[in-house]
Formats: sequence, C-alpha cells, structure tokens
Amino acid sequence: MKIGPYQICSLETGRFGLDGGAMFGVVPKTLWSRTNPSDDKNRIEMAARVLLITSEKRKILVDVGIGHKFPPKYQEIYCLDYSQYSLRGSLAQHRVSPEEITDVILTHCHFDHSGGSTEWVGDTLKPTFPAATYYVQRSHWDWALRPSEKDHGSFLFFNENLGPVEASGRLKILDGSCELFPGVRLVLANGHTPGLQMVKIQDQSTTLFYCGDLIPTSSHLRLPYIMAYDLHPLKTLEEKRFFLNEACEEDWILALEHDPQWEAVRVKKGEKAFEIKERLNI
Repeated sequence: MKIGPYQICSLETGRFGLDGGAMFGVVPKTLWSRTNPSDDKNRIEMAARVLLITSEKRKILVDVGIGHKFPPKYQEIYCLDYSQYSLRGSLAQHRVSPEEITDVILTHCHFDHSGGSTEWVGDTLKPTFPAATYYVQRSHWDWALRPSEKDHGSFLFFNENLGPVEASGRLKILDGSCELFPGVRLVLANGHTPGLQMVKIQDQSTTLFYCGDLIPTSSHLRLPYIMAYDLHPLKTLEEKRFFLNEACEEDWILALEHDPQWEAVRVKKGEKAFEIKERLNI
C-alpha cells in the first residue's frame, strides 16, 4: 500500500494466545466465542502484527512483537507459535535487515508490543535494531517504570525488553501527539494505558490508522467489547467512539494488530453499532 512517499506493509511476527475473557471484559463467552473461539485453556488466537513503513530515507517499524526471549514456561502460558512467522523472517521477505531500520515507534511497552526490541547476542542483550531510534510517550514510560498491581503483568520482562535500548542512548521520549515525520502523526489515547500512541499515516486521498490496543481485533469494533486489561474502560469506550466516528466519516483504513484473520478494515455506521464495510490486507 502506498500513502504519500511511504510504502506500507503489515508484517506477521508470530502468533500467541490470551485468555478470551480478559480480551473481552464484561462480554459473555457465549457472545465473543462466536467470532473468537477459544482452546481448552480459554485462550483465543492472537496475531502479533507490526507495520513496516518505508520511504527513500527511512525504514520505520510500528511495534516489534513479543520477540524470542521468553523461557519455556511463558512460551507455554502464552501459546507462542513461530512456526509460520517471525519478525526477522517477515523483514527478510521484504528484503529489509534489522540493521536498516531507522526508527521504531512503540505504541506502548506491554510485552506483546515491545518484546522484540532486544535480543540475545551470545550472553548479552542488545537492541534488535541497532541503528534505530525508539520512540515512546513520556506519560507511558513513566507509568511503565512503576505500573500498578493490576497491569504489572502486562510489562513482563520490561527491563530485558527496553533496558538495553535506554542504555544505548537510542530511546527518545516524546511529549504528546505530534507529526513525527511528514505525513506520519502520533495520536494518543489513555484508556488502555497512559500514553498509548497510535499512528496515523495520511495523504490527500488515503488515511491508515494503526489502532494498537485501542481496537486490537475486528471483534473490538463493538463499543462494549473492551479488554479487562484496560486501566480505564469508560475512557476507552469514549476514545473508541471518537476515533470510529472519524474513521467512518473520512473512510480510514484501520490496521488491526491482533486480529487473527484480517490485517485491516474499513468501517461504517450500522443501525446499532459500527460495522465492517470492507476487509482488506495491507
């Protein structure tokens, strides 16, 4: 997909599983299981998609997946599966090496979005993308350093994932929404976690909006379908309403990070809810 000077691709980094009840909050299993069936441990299949944005001067990643540092215990808990996809493999398919990545935009620091930031090189943890600047919002970084008891588990292996990046001097802390590069804007939401930064790529004819965990799957287009992981679900509700209204009015493409089937959708207003207008791959 081409938007302005940027070529945009959605990359698979692997699959994993999370508890379906946690993913859909107050919505009963009899409803969410119609679209997202669970295994015998109540886990639903999740993609760990990232966005590759390339131009003449830049090669940008939005999020980096879970990575490959989890010990066997956590691989089993989260049903990690790299049999079909990995970040390095997906980059190689597009003839991009990790050393060529110039920028990494982390929507937030939860392990399934930031774990691929570092990797083991022998006995040393090093940034996976050694030439890249990594971007995180200040409000989120401050929270990630001292999370609550409720969301501490979402920052699993935080020090291993981002400590070497900070130590390398390649971590850039941002203060609020901004146009990071021409046509690439960072937009904030705070219901899921403080300082969740979503990415809006726009030219005169097309807008792509990378939803991150505001709308992780197409099932979450329904307003009440809000994750139990969210710190402020009522705030998430209003943020979803706001951005989905804009998406309908301006015909945005919504890139879905965790949907197991669809990379992106366009949406429309139905009689009772927001509905999928078109399913598409990026």
